[in-house]
Amino acid sequence: MNPENTLARLARNTGPARMFVPVGIILIIFGFIMYTFRSDTMLETTGTITSVVDDTTEKNKPEYDVSFTYAVDGKTYEGTFENLAGDYIVGDTITVYHDAENPEKITNSKMSGTVALAVIGAGAAAILLGILMSVKAFRKSKELDQSVPKTITPVDFDGYMYRTGVQEYYCRFDGNTLSPGYIIEDRDRKILYEAKMVKNSLVGARIFEFTDHTTGRTAKHEVGHTVTQSYNNEFFSVSSWFKFDGQNIWDVVHDRGIRMNTDLTTKFPYVIYEVSRNGRAFARIESSSIHVHEEDEAQHKIVVPYGRYYYRIWTDSEDLESVFLPVFAVSETEQPVAE
Repeated sequence: MNPENTLARLARNTGPARMFVPVGIILIIFGFIMYTFRSDTMLETTGTITSVVDDTTEKNKPEYDVSFTYAVDGKTYEGTFENLAGDYIVGDTITVYHDAENPEKITNSKMSGTVALAVIGAGAAAILLGILMSVKAFRKSKELDQSVPKTITPVDFDGYMYRTGVQEYYCRFDGNTLSPGYIIEDRDRKILYEAKMVKNSLVGARIFEFTDHTTGRTAKHEVGHTVTQSYNNEFFSVSSWFKFDGQNIWDVVHDRGIRMNTDLTTKFPYVIYEVSRNGRAFARIESSSIHVHEEDEAQHKIVVPYGRYYYRIWTDSEDLESVFLPVFAVSETEQPVAE
């Protein structure tokens, strides 16, 4: 697997872990700060209010700075509680909590150390969860790589499109009909395969009808909307997927034994995908900006190299659905690098 694919897969699958670990660290730090200000061991005494200053900053939310005196072991101290809500009158009493060894350290309410420990515990749990999710992501990546025979090398794709039995097809997004979707055509522009949306939904799954005109088979599939999460706008940290008949689209592709190596540099700005299935060369897919035939190749235009554009496909397989699904996954999620 190319470094781009390995990095993309790990980045996507460890995205939640990279969120939980920093959050956990922040919670632990905050918990320790809270613990240093714990007041459940402070002693209670009574103070006498000496002044009340209106410090209201928001309408209908009166707040006051209340000054007072209090005595500890026969010695009188002065203190002020700011931004207090309620009714305070000079001469009335007020409850004051003070540190036994430092009477000048005071608060108007007790804060239990249990709360701080709970925050620290939550932070530790978040870090542990992040680590476990990272381990799971690495294991998943390793299992995917080990689940297919180690019989294919980059050499297997050298000149693949010119081999005997390999056919060239063109896949394009057709949005100019009442049933927008994808079409696969041969060199004579004969439609061989269609995946058209027959029912749209803003919230639930959309319904696509896949039709293989070479076999006459038609099947309807539930296709969810793309789910995209971005972590600090890192290129390889974008996690995009959608449900295909209730499963993550990438899991569907992987379950068919399909793996995709992404080449971002060979033919910039286009992306080339070397697709294997069960350990053998299965297809070569190249993104394109227009519906290209050999005589039209000079008309290539520079475009963003992914999304709902056109694709050239070379394959020796007659399983057009398995050929189409990787294109569908890449195009619908608008991901330049495949899982």
